[in-house]
Amino acid sequence: MSKDTDPVKVTILEKEYLIACEESEKEPLRNSADFLNQKMNEMKKSGGVIGSERIAVMTALNITNELLAYKKENQDYTSSIDSTLKRLQSKINDALVRDTQMDMDDIDIDNPISQGG
Repeated sequence: MSKDTDPVKVTILEKEYLIACEESEKEPLRNSADFLNQKMNEMKKSGGVIGSERIAVMTALNITNELLAYKKENQDYTSSIDSTLKRLQSKINDALVRDTQMDMDDIDIDNPISQGG
């Protein structure tokens, strides 16, 4: 263990674990351990799974399933935003082209005096 790391005590299913981590990682580690403990206790209380190892595996599968669902949702949202931005960019480009064409139509090439007044 380096100077920057200290063990953090976390409790999961009534069992304590000491985990070495840097100061900046302590709070996220505690939050993660609390979340995991909560989910594992829910799994244990459901009564459908017996044994710490099976509870851990089933909880890990459930959390992984949720994570993958959130990732998919985020990808879909990102794709939707990208598509919307491309459509908006195309509309802006079209408007700029029309504006430039209108400016060009206003210029009278045969009568240069009419341009400046």
